[in-house]
Parts: sequence; structure tokens; C-alpha cells
Amino acid sequence: MDDQNYLMGAFKPSCNISTTFSDAKNRKQVPMKKENGQTVMVPLFHSQENIAGKISIEPLPGKKVDHNGVKVELLGQIEMYFDRGNFYDFTSLVRELDVPGEIYERKTYPFEFSTVEMPYETYNGVNVRLRYVLKVTVTRGYAGSIIEYQDFLVRNYSPPPTINNCIKMEVGIEDCLHIEFEYNKSKYHLKDVIIGKIYFLLVRIKIKNMDLEIRRRESTGSGANTHVETETLAKFELMDGAPVRGESIPIRLFLSPYELTPTHRNINNKFSVKYYLNLVLVDEEDRRYFKQQEITIYRLQESS
Repeated sequence: MDDQNYLMGAFKPSCNISTTFSDAKNRKQVPMKKENGQTVMVPLFHSQENIAGKISIEPLPGKKVDHNGVKVELLGQIEMYFDRGNFYDFTSLVRELDVPGEIYERKTYPFEFSTVEMPYETYNGVNVRLRYVLKVTVTRGYAGSIIEYQDFLVRNYSPPPTINNCIKMEVGIEDCLHIEFEYNKSKYHLKDVIIGKIYFLLVRIKIKNMDLEIRRRESTGSGANTHVETETLAKFELMDGAPVRGESIPIRLFLSPYELTPTHRNINNKFSVKYYLNLVLVDEEDRRYFKQQEITIYRLQESS
């Protein structure tokens, strides 16, 4: 048992590493769910911002740290869950903090990455995640390097689209059902309201109810390794009971209660996230009729 305790002690890091952002007091903190399911508060950044601060390395009492150099890396990474543990780095910046030597007492290193290009938002999905981290490495040989990670979150804002056409479509089953639906626009920000209407031109089947769903479709990988996950994030009852010809049903659906992200199109050839409005009609024999329409979701600055 004593040998086991000795081995456990031998593999403990001989120092504590902490990272402090220079504007930590004023910077917005947002919740982020970690792999173990825990939620932690991390600082929020946007593309082209400076990321600066201090890294402190403090040896445990009575210990010293022999090292072959100290560095900090800013990494933007994509991880596919079917290839867990393998990270694809789309951003990789490095700052050397110290030359080989020994650390006997707490030592603090300032660091700065200026106007960092962070083109993609942080994303945690069903089969993929995109993350940004600061990775501090105390390089050692035989004893194994000491590595510490500090997560931060990136969100990027979009200006309102200059062109935002309404969606107007007709759908039907010959001689049975003919409806026209209209949504006020095709691009919505995260706190927006979907306004529209359903107009019944022909009704010869007994419709029991009608719902509007918001669906998120996440596609990862490519070719034979493509994985597609579709989630229904919201279900909104538009009508309960049979409509009649000429009836018009209004739609008013607020997006803010739902955990939406912006639309992500072909992020680094690794994944896409798309949103759809799915209109579902159910008849008295429980047959389902539906029509799906893609919409674009974006992040407005006011909706951070």
C-alpha cells in the first residue's frame, strides 16, 4: 500500500498553474458546459479582440520545477465525437514564456495575443464541439510535461441582413388539401419573433391538429462518414380542431425561450448546423402531413 501511495505522489504535478485574463473584472462571464457535465463560468470574447493576461506557476511547498521551457498556446479546435480525443486545430498561436531553467517559487509571466482572428463561434453539439483554449505547457523530459487548459468562449455578431425576403409557399395533396403558408422573413436573430399565417384553400380531409416545430439539423464529417442528427427544439400548437376552407391561422412564435445557436455553414469542412420550420398537420386517422422550410439564424449584438 505504501508503494502505491508513493507512485500516486510521484505522478502529481509538482506545481500549480493559473491563468488570469487582464480584463477579467470587466469582461462578461458566460456559462459553458464541460465534458463531465459540469457548468463553469468562462470569459466571453469576440473575433479580432486582444487576449492578454498573466500565467502564474507556483511550485508545491518544498519542491522545485526543472523545465525545458514554458509556453502558452491559443488554440481553436474542432473535435468530432466519433473520433473523440483527436482535435483538429484551425487556429494555433504560440508565445514562448521562459527558457529552460528551474522555478523555485511563484513566477508570473505576462502574455498577449493581439487582434486574434476567431472566425467561428464556440459550439457544443450532439456529435461535434468547437472550442477555444489557452494551453500552458511546462516542458519537461523524463518527468513528463505539465499541461494546464483554460477555456474561453467566442461569439460573433452579424449585422442585420440587407435582403430578408418573406417565405411564401403552397403545399397540398391533389383534390384533398391545399394550403398556403407565409412567414414574414427568412432570416431571424436569436431573440426574434416568427410571424406568419396559414391559409386553407381546400380542405377535404379531417385535420385534427396542426403544429409548428423548430428543428436543428447538425451534419458532421463527409462522404461515408457523414453523421446527421435532427433535434426538435420547439413544438408550438397552431390549431386544435378541423379548419374550414378560407380559414386563416396566425403564427407568432418567439425564439428567445429556446437554446438556439446561429446557423453554421460548412465550418472548416467539418460540420454544419441548419435550422428548419416544420409545419405538421395530423388528420383523424393520425396520418401526418408536413412541410419543412430552412431559415437562417444569426446573432445580433443586442441579443448577446
